[in-house]
Amino acid sequence: MVQHRRSRQDLVQQRLRDGFVGRSGEVAVFRDNLTRDPEDPGFQFLFHVHGLGGVGKTTLLRHWEHLARESGAVTARIGDEVHSAVEAMEAIGGQLEKQGRPLKRFTKQVGAYRRRRHELETAHDAFSSPPGHREGAEGSGPPTASVSSAVVTRLGLAGLGLVPGVGTVANALDPHQAALGTEKLRSALAGRFRSHEDLQLVLTPVEVLTPVFLAELSEVAERSSRVVLFFDTFERTGPLLETWLRDITLESRHGTLPVNVQTVLCGQGRLDSGCWGDALDLVQQVPLEIFTEDEARQLLAAYDVTDRQVVDVILDLSGRLPAWVAALGQARPGGPGAVGDPADSAVERFLKWETDPDRRRTALACALPRQLNEDLYRLLAPEPLADEYAWLRGLTFVSVDNGHCRYHDVVRTAMLRLQRAQSPMRWEAQHTRLARAHRDKRRALEPSLDAAGLWKDTSWRQARLEEMYHWLCADPAGALPYALEAAIQAGTAGSVVLHRCARTIAQAGHDTGDEDAAALGRRLSATEDDAVALARILTALTTASELGEEYRALARPGTTTGTTTGTTTGTASGNGTGNSAHRTRRAAAAGRRPESRTGFPQ
Repeated sequence: MVQHRRSRQDLVQQRLRDGFVGRSGEVAVFRDNLTRDPEDPGFQFLFHVHGLGGVGKTTLLRHWEHLARESGAVTARIGDEVHSAVEAMEAIGGQLEKQGRPLKRFTKQVGAYRRRRHELETAHDAFSSPPGHREGAEGSGPPTASVSSAVVTRLGLAGLGLVPGVGTVANALDPHQAALGTEKLRSALAGRFRSHEDLQLVLTPVEVLTPVFLAELSEVAERSSRVVLFFDTFERTGPLLETWLRDITLESRHGTLPVNVQTVLCGQGRLDSGCWGDALDLVQQVPLEIFTEDEARQLLAAYDVTDRQVVDVILDLSGRLPAWVAALGQARPGGPGAVGDPADSAVERFLKWETDPDRRRTALACALPRQLNEDLYRLLAPEPLADEYAWLRGLTFVSVDNGHCRYHDVVRTAMLRLQRAQSPMRWEAQHTRLARAHRDKRRALEPSLDAAGLWKDTSWRQARLEEMYHWLCADPAGALPYALEAAIQAGTAGSVVLHRCARTIAQAGHDTGDEDAAALGRRLSATEDDAVALARILTALTTASELGEEYRALARPGTTTGTTTGTTTGTASGNGTGNSAHRTRRAAAAGRRPESRTGFPQ
């Protein structure tokens, strides 16, 4: 008999399963918990894994499930294929049955529920509109929902667990519009059922089915070392399931569970504090970040990608986001030039759940600033979305700090690359608008500030640096002299501020793909201490071909500025440079360019 060799793909997958690249800390936390006695005070019964799309949450969850089963646990894992608490219980029951742990009573009862619902949803004749009523007829008033549609609507809400009094979303619903009221619906249905139990089952399936589900799940737990339930893509299912999950894990309104039942939630965002309340202290939070460089290299090695240049390109393009590292590694590029750019598919992953095209475009545009506030949001958002800054702040890859928003670096980098490639003209226009907005803010601050101390004022300095960043993004070659002159001006406030200028130049170079600007910014930033920093940066500036002669003279060591570091940056009076250097010093101190050679407004 001929034996076929295993494919390379088979071997890779086996190595990934056996070794599970990276996440050693997260794996250790879960594995340690599996060894604990569930009655141990240190046992964690509720985990929440959260992080960016593509950071490896589902992969980690699968590995955790593999570890749990290896330890003898019974497990179930569900994702966004379920749309209600009833469907979640059904899915769990089906997976437990495959492991020889059927929930017989629950399966029987949920089957009855499905049959009763089907009967009602197809029995239109019994729920027709009142005789003589013609929808839309003159004088009949606005159209109203028929009793038949009310039945279907109400049953759908009941299955989702959203009947008023059952789910949190119900507070936003008008019970009359949703189902014509519980009592009227009950009267319409009462004649169709043989028993009150059937009526309750159809009207409140979550209330009726959950106690049966929990009772049988408890029996499974009593016969097992433990039961672990995994809920993936919780950013999608959470609004439908989290109230029910809170009730069955923390409260006893539907019944109780043995201590060896463990729950793992996994999604992009954090848990809703309004739902979980003080119980958040009981949740073991497991935030996932991008891979370390060692982890990313280890994953690439698992795909036999070890060429140093190829690996470096992949690390840069992927931002070390596990999903991208894996995708680029699986392609096994033959050289650095063969590595594809994952930006397009990456952005799609981040905006996967946002279907509104205006919101998608706005989310992309708002990635352009290094940090965002409501004013900049309104500058970038279309008029219909002008008042939806709160929506943007709530995106899973956006963090909020002191009134400003920041995109996660990996998300922002991908969105910048995509926009730069899709429309260079729009890219330039939007960055120009942002540069002018920061310029206007800077100018508005100047009348109340001392001209010699502008760079030491936090608000003015931030506006100046952001203005410089956006000019560099709009036109790297044209704005670079302007940026270098700004670096000279920043020297009047010391090396720390000058360093910020250098980092701004480096970041603009990276974000635009302009290696000259990026390399120059990195070179200006590569210093050890304050005194050495200023001298080295100024020396580098005097040799920069992009810098004008008047600023080259200003930066030349051996001149005077009055900085606290003792390093000199200005041309001393009487040194032979004359009035030109004097005018240059005054302009630099005031944060203005003596002449505008680049064409950018000052």
